[in-house]
Amino acid sequence: MAMSVGPSGEGEETPMSDINTTPLVDVMLVLLIIFLITVPITLQTVPVNLPKVEYEPTVTKPENVNLSVRAVNGQCEVYWELTKINSEQLLDRAVADLEAQIEAAGGAENLTDETLPEAHIRADVNTPWRCVGGAIAVMQRAGYPRVGFISEPAPRGGTRF
Repeated sequence: MAMSVGPSGEGEETPMSDINTTPLVDVMLVLLIIFLITVPITLQTVPVNLPKVEYEPTVTKPENVNLSVRAVNGQCEVYWELTKINSEQLLDRAVADLEAQIEAAGGAENLTDETLPEAHIRADVNTPWRCVGGAIAVMQRAGYPRVGFISEPAPRGGTRF
């Protein structure tokens, strides 16, 4: 803290007790400038441009699991290929299927990222997320490391929604 000594009216010199605020103002101005620069960068506003997704064909392997998920009258329905199953049956069937594929490959050490089976989920556009999320959770619990989504590409020159 800076101190200045000035004359007091009686001829004797006493220290001034005023605080030097210049360093405080300097720090506050620097912080203000930093916040003015960083706030627009960190805040996202409503109008955003989402990336354009191009259709990438799915490579279907026979060992992949194809699930269809939909909601009928508020109830979630999950289909393994064309067979309707509940979540317990889904878990049991997924575990058995994955174990059979690991055994057929001669053990888990013989599987690579390219040969690991995947779970592909197709869901109706009006299906609640709880139905899709439940299917994802069951497949991950069964041991499938990759769970992907099958979608329909938008028609050329237009949007789907």
